[in-house]
Amino acid sequence: MVKSYLKYEHAKSFGLVTSGTSNILWTSKDGSSTSAGQAIVAANEEVISWDIKTGDILNRWRDSSCAAQVTAIAQSKIDKDVFAVGYEDGSIRLWDKYGTVIVSFNGHRSAITTLAFDRSGVRLASGAKDTDVIIWDLVAEVGQYKLRGHKDQITGLQFVEPQEEVAEEDGAQAMVLDGTADPSEGFLLTTGKDSLIKLWDLGSRHCIETHIAQTNGECWALGLSPDYSGCITAGNAGELKVWALDTTSLASSRHQVDLSTNMRYLHDRGTLFRQGKDKAIEIIFHPRLDYFAVHGSEKAVEVWRIRSEAEIKKSMARKRRRRREKLSQKKGNPTDGDTTMEDVEEQEENVSKADVTDAFAQHLIIRTGGKARSLDWADITGKKRLQLLVATTNNQLELYHIPLKQKSSKSKDEDVPDYERALSVEIPGHRADIRSLALSSDDRLLASASNGSLKIWSMLTQKCGKTLECGYALCCAFLPGDKLVVIGTKGGEIELFEVSTGTLLDSVTAHDGAIWSLQVHPDGRSIVSGSADKSAKFWKVQVVQEPVLGTTRTTQRLKLAHARTLKVSDDILSLKFSPDAKYLAVALLDSTVKVFFTDSLKLYLNLYGHKLPVLDMDISYDGKLIVTCSADKTVRIWGLDFGDCHKAIIAHQDSILQVKFVPNNREGNGHHFFSAGKDRTVKYWDGDKFEQIQRLHGHHGEIWALAISRSTEPPFIVSASHDKSIRVWHETDEQIFLEEEREKEIEELYESTLTGSLEQDADEEGQEGEVAAATKQTSETLNYGERIAEALELGMADLHIIKEWEEAKAANPHIGPPQRDPMFMAHGNISAEEYVMKVLSRPAASALNDALLVLPFSTVPILFTFLNIFATRAMNIPLTCRVLFFMLKTHHRQIVASRTMRAMLDRIRTNLRQVLKKKKDEMGYNIAALKVAGMQIQENSVKNYVDENWDDGTDEQNVRKRAFVHVS
Repeated sequence: MVKSYLKYEHAKSFGLVTSGTSNILWTSKDGSSTSAGQAIVAANEEVISWDIKTGDILNRWRDSSCAAQVTAIAQSKIDKDVFAVGYEDGSIRLWDKYGTVIVSFNGHRSAITTLAFDRSGVRLASGAKDTDVIIWDLVAEVGQYKLRGHKDQITGLQFVEPQEEVAEEDGAQAMVLDGTADPSEGFLLTTGKDSLIKLWDLGSRHCIETHIAQTNGECWALGLSPDYSGCITAGNAGELKVWALDTTSLASSRHQVDLSTNMRYLHDRGTLFRQGKDKAIEIIFHPRLDYFAVHGSEKAVEVWRIRSEAEIKKSMARKRRRRREKLSQKKGNPTDGDTTMEDVEEQEENVSKADVTDAFAQHLIIRTGGKARSLDWADITGKKRLQLLVATTNNQLELYHIPLKQKSSKSKDEDVPDYERALSVEIPGHRADIRSLALSSDDRLLASASNGSLKIWSMLTQKCGKTLECGYALCCAFLPGDKLVVIGTKGGEIELFEVSTGTLLDSVTAHDGAIWSLQVHPDGRSIVSGSADKSAKFWKVQVVQEPVLGTTRTTQRLKLAHARTLKVSDDILSLKFSPDAKYLAVALLDSTVKVFFTDSLKLYLNLYGHKLPVLDMDISYDGKLIVTCSADKTVRIWGLDFGDCHKAIIAHQDSILQVKFVPNNREGNGHHFFSAGKDRTVKYWDGDKFEQIQRLHGHHGEIWALAISRSTEPPFIVSASHDKSIRVWHETDEQIFLEEEREKEIEELYESTLTGSLEQDADEEGQEGEVAAATKQTSETLNYGERIAEALELGMADLHIIKEWEEAKAANPHIGPPQRDPMFMAHGNISAEEYVMKVLSRPAASALNDALLVLPFSTVPILFTFLNIFATRAMNIPLTCRVLFFMLKTHHRQIVASRTMRAMLDRIRTNLRQVLKKKKDEMGYNIAALKVAGMQIQENSVKNYVDENWDDGTDEQNVRKRAFVHVS
């Protein structure tokens, strides 16, 4: 009989405030402008919305079908509840604030680096590591086109949509080109790691201007001022390049045909230098005020101020005065009044040509609590200060209050204003990697230890109950009763904490080296610590009477008392008691495992076989098996009776850091164990059959720690990783069979190689042009394409059967109905065209084009036959038109060359025009009716909030009397 196992599935994750893979956004909470607002941040594959004031999670958006990390977030400028989220696998999803996916796009081959909505919120531009920029139509839900031109990843992307400011008579004289006069198209500004800045005309879909943005290597960030007057690019060594953007001539260029080839819209205004000399990551302009913030990968954010025109004039005048004084000193004669007049005139003209250092001043530098990863301005109206939200790489969010520039003339530029760290979200996560996890005996509490902090979590709510300061913790354990937690540190100390009060009861300098392992004796009365100083020490937890200083009284206190020491030949990396406490297994740095008798500390077994040191081990519930994992990527299963190696398995693709047996024999799974390693996966194994049961994906960094529940139903495991998240995996009722799991893995491998090869072919075809189609084949679109091809064949065969039957019926009216394909019967005996329409409307709008690309040209005549039927019967006209136009565009050359297609296209054109005319009339009628209804509603609902016999002359002195107010 085939043995079945129960499946483990990802249940929840916590412990992560923000991951350093993506930018962050600040948005007001429920439209209120008074609160501190909410932060939209990436947390591995999820997007979390934090309430900045309370530190609570308001929303958590996660698509169960997507395991890739979030790499970019953007908010729509029109509908503030719509967010675009880019992922590491090149997919983009549009979410609303309630956590539902509105639409998903697939067009990029690698991680999305930047996203931007246009002003009207109907288009989205995305840039990725694959060097492409794609413009997405959010109304039709399709990719419009792909812009190629950059030679390395896209680092910045902004829509430039200047408002038209040309006089009417001028506009009337200019020739207008079709398509380019559309005011909604606009322009796009992009920067890449190839140090280029490009300006694209989205009307004609080509690059109109290219400059080298940085002089010393890559361009890492782009900031565009809210009024489109200019932009700033940032690169290495603290260099900021300022560019002026000629928006008026850019706006008027859309209506002109004969543009000169040397026309330039971007002008280099000069270079500023930041204090930090690292590469810049982000430049963000304040949405309303003349400030911008820039930061690199250091613990600092620089806030710059854009000076007003008056200030620029003042500083230019000061410079001129100094220059004049120097000249007069050289010549030895005083200055004339005439020259000052000339200077004033000259300065009036040259404010626009002022030096860039006159126009920008450094406001202040904020020292952040960790290396800055992303920031956003918190635009809280009505406040007399700036507010800046910063996400740092050490898993925290900080909100800073920054004072505005003082207007008083006394305050010199040298006085740096003070900022304050007002709020932060830091309790729900560790600052450093979690190195150890321990569950309490009832599985209700989880202790997680990292460098500097020990946190106690509730497993029911996933909230952090206590945060205790400690040393660099490497291992931790709950003592029986779950009231005490003991940790071992890198410095060789053992620290004993009380959970309820959070107090440090005792700290013992136990070893000269790092304590790599701590184990509680099965009887709970003592603990053993193993260290890099080549010794294992046994400790008893005792209550001692300690004298109170200055008095004769004593008080009771818990202390760790050293009982005995075991010296070994090399550093100890791991220790383990057998469940009956008969043996103590010790893993050494020389790649061996030694098993000692616990009572006499005499050597019982030597386990040789690993090529690199054993990093962790565990003994099964019945004391018969010991499993060891090593840096040599193998897991070995040994018998504890003779020390023989039952099996060596190459288990992971990197060092294996943790291995744990299922602690109790429930349903015969006592010899099953879990392993976790640097390859980011947790694997579930059968220790008797030596087979892998399941592979658990989810973490995005090496897995440092693992803990398994002892008593809960259903059982669960907890894992902690370098990605700062703690994940819980629950056992489900779903059964898995090993053969099926192998087949699934092989299928996944095949699909990934297939789509990969298709992408390479597509790349080779479309390399030459600046514009390409925004398509990407996935296993999903391939499946849809195959289904459409099948449906067309079935439908065509059915059309022939029905036609023959109708001809036969004309001759013999009593003939029975024909034998149709069972597929039509299964769908409720529908006609062939209804079935084909059903299959065509299944894929999402964004995936339909890619699915149609799968169809060979031989199926196009069949598809056109059905499109003609759809047009005749007015079935889903928008979809019919989309499919028709896309196929015409794709196979244009072959269709034009084919004579048989011409008659078919004529018929489709005639039928489609009739239907579209009908639809157009219907829509026109409805729009007119809606306008009339709107006017009637307005007439009925608007009341003048004034009496008819209003006496306005009585209170002449009350000037601020309210006039007519319309209340709808």
